[in-house]
Amino acid sequence: MAAMSVIGIDLGNESCYIAVAKAGGIETIANDYSLRATPSYVAFSGKNRILGVAAKNQQVTNMKNTVYGLKRLLGRKFRDPHVQQEMQWLPFNILEEKNGNIGIKVNYLNEEHIFSPEQCLAMLLTKLKDTASVALQTPINDCVISVPSYFTNNERKALLDSASISGLNVLRLFNETTATALSYGIYKQDLPAPEEKPRNVIFVDCGYASLQVFACAFHKGKLKMLATSSDPYLGGRDVDRLLADHFCAEFQKKYHIDAKNNARAYIRLLAEVEKIKKQMSANSTTLPLNIECFMNDKDVKSEMKRTDMEALSTGLFQRVEDTMRKCLEQSGLNVAEIHAVEIVGGSSRIPAIKQLIEKVFQKQPSTTLNQDEAVSRGCALQCAMLSPAVRVREFSVTDVQNYPIHLAWEASPGGEPAGDIEVFPANHAVPFSKMLSFYRTEAFSVKALYNGNVPYPDHNIGTWVVKDIRPTNDGKPQKVKVKARINLHGIMTISSAALIEAKEASEVESPENDKQEVPQQQQQNGEQQPQENDAPMEGGEAPPQQQSAEVGSGASWTKKISAWFSGDGEKEKKKKLVKSVDLPIEALTFGFSNVEINKFTEQEFKMIASDKQEKERADSRNALEEYVYELRGKVSSDDDLGLYILDSDKNQLIKQLDEMENWLYEEGEDCNKQVYIDMLAELKSKGEPVQQRKIECDLRPAIVEDFARSLQLCMKALELIKNKDQKYSHLTDEEVVKVDQAFQDSYRWLEVTRAKLGAAPKHLPPPITIAQIRQEKCNFDNIVNAVLNKPPPKAPSPPKEDAKPQQEQNEKKEQNPDNMEWS
Repeated sequence: MAAMSVIGIDLGNESCYIAVAKAGGIETIANDYSLRATPSYVAFSGKNRILGVAAKNQQVTNMKNTVYGLKRLLGRKFRDPHVQQEMQWLPFNILEEKNGNIGIKVNYLNEEHIFSPEQCLAMLLTKLKDTASVALQTPINDCVISVPSYFTNNERKALLDSASISGLNVLRLFNETTATALSYGIYKQDLPAPEEKPRNVIFVDCGYASLQVFACAFHKGKLKMLATSSDPYLGGRDVDRLLADHFCAEFQKKYHIDAKNNARAYIRLLAEVEKIKKQMSANSTTLPLNIECFMNDKDVKSEMKRTDMEALSTGLFQRVEDTMRKCLEQSGLNVAEIHAVEIVGGSSRIPAIKQLIEKVFQKQPSTTLNQDEAVSRGCALQCAMLSPAVRVREFSVTDVQNYPIHLAWEASPGGEPAGDIEVFPANHAVPFSKMLSFYRTEAFSVKALYNGNVPYPDHNIGTWVVKDIRPTNDGKPQKVKVKARINLHGIMTISSAALIEAKEASEVESPENDKQEVPQQQQQNGEQQPQENDAPMEGGEAPPQQQSAEVGSGASWTKKISAWFSGDGEKEKKKKLVKSVDLPIEALTFGFSNVEINKFTEQEFKMIASDKQEKERADSRNALEEYVYELRGKVSSDDDLGLYILDSDKNQLIKQLDEMENWLYEEGEDCNKQVYIDMLAELKSKGEPVQQRKIECDLRPAIVEDFARSLQLCMKALELIKNKDQKYSHLTDEEVVKVDQAFQDSYRWLEVTRAKLGAAPKHLPPPITIAQIRQEKCNFDNIVNAVLNKPPPKAPSPPKEDAKPQQEQNEKKEQNPDNMEWS
């Protein structure tokens, strides 16, 4: 199936979208509430987990066990200042684990549980996976998930761990910026040719929790990200909080209540403020805000205009302008070179932000893209490109690395000094590999770290220890080639290390042989020319870009090669044999170990099984409850089942149904699934016969009338036979007698049946059922139709014409070809 697993997930801080690539294009999947947006909420109860829409709906009543805002906690430590700042807005319990990681304490299955943010996010991904599986009616495995462009290595690895726990195979973590640009560019048929000037487009993505402004250059069939500027802590929710704080202060003066000290009231206020903020986007008049039973049984009222909101949010809008100007500066574009400015994200609908776009970029903002679904559509397109199951138009995507990355290494005992080099500067193209050469006699470590203004307290990316290095036989350092790589996910790693061993062999060769074999020898052993610019990348990744650098001192390769080609005629010479030996690497980086991931995956599957079991139990209980209400209503009515049951039996059944209802809401509230199934079967054994009697009574007149019509048609046919009608002249006397006998028998049977049914009371089973009447009619029709529908015998065929006149006629036609006949 083309649709199998080719999905893209826009993992938002507030809500998620799922898109799928199909033969007809990209389609956004609706969830079990028929909504395209699934809230990024996970809740826990005494019986099961509650995910998505249902989790957000019960947030106010189950505040301590409803978890959200998980993207802000991914891959971070408890004492991270950003986490501490975030915690003041989150009503659930966050605590510090022994290793300094974040733990979320909830009450699940009436027990205290502590989950990591990665586990909670895996639960949400499980819900999204199930939603897609149900909609597409096929298992989901492969996907592309969006990440903010400002996510660091640790956050990206944490998201991959969450996906692994949920059973998803992530083909790529795709930057939200690049996903948006792809969903814009792939449908544009008028993009300039590769040799022409690119079409430069600025995108402003202001979402619920962050702002990203990015520049992209488009050519026909390809896009290249130029620059990205972001404010990870500026979004629509910050406007909501400013407005909520304003109303809190007003309510304190007017009603003497402090909503900021009541988490439940504050959450309700945020929900109402978000509604009024959305209304302001299309309405500049004064808008009312009313909340009933807000706090201490008090109703509150207030109002606000768009100008008041803009005045309160002046500081936020200044940060939006600063981010836009920073992107413009980093991109190297001037305003005249910008073709268009596209806006996406829910908060980009705010009129003040649109005015800022016009001010900075001197362009009217365009709304070509679906502001909510552009990222998920771009992810689905990327997934289709990476999947062999779907054919998509060729479109090259070149992404960029947001922050500069440095590599540092320690000094070697052999005298090579410690060093530090910027391997990937800001806005460097990714995926990308770079080779570094070291001269070492023993194991050494390489450390990677971010430089610059990174929204993460620890700039350390990781340390990689290259092992199993040994000196040459004469105790000299050996050359070690190390590959530093930023992969498709945007994660920096030391992907490989190899020991380059060189041995001398004595041979007698001609220069001609040298010229032929040296490059070949180099090719066989993976050794390259000094620049080493064309080394292959890992399979399946594009563009094939790789660079290398020599670290430390060593003999010039150019001199060595020229030495190979010196001399005339045949002579004995020393020849280098080069062998590459892969070295083991120990990675000391952030993230769960395979043992931990396996443990969490097993735990997730157990919770999935528990949720399924609880759903089946709840469905069985609901089926029993529904049947109790339905049967009682029908039995109590004389217009329904009341006529088909004796009054004494009716009163007894209604009493049993009342007792069953009371039991369901008392001791029967939390019974096993099988108990409900058995109870329902017992009730149906009493209710089904009554319903069956009504069905028989309702359908019987039409069935009897149908039988009577067949008898009437047969009687007319017998009349025609009696009057010697030509139609039935071929029937024998025995056949006519057979039809007449069948008619007489069935007629008498139907008359007796009508009499019995007319006299039978409705509260008893009918003496003759519909099935018996249908069978009798079927038997009668089989006998009668076999005779009356018998075809008459065929008339004898006429004698053959004399062939001679026909032959003469054909000869005449051949002689007069113009004398033609037309049919």
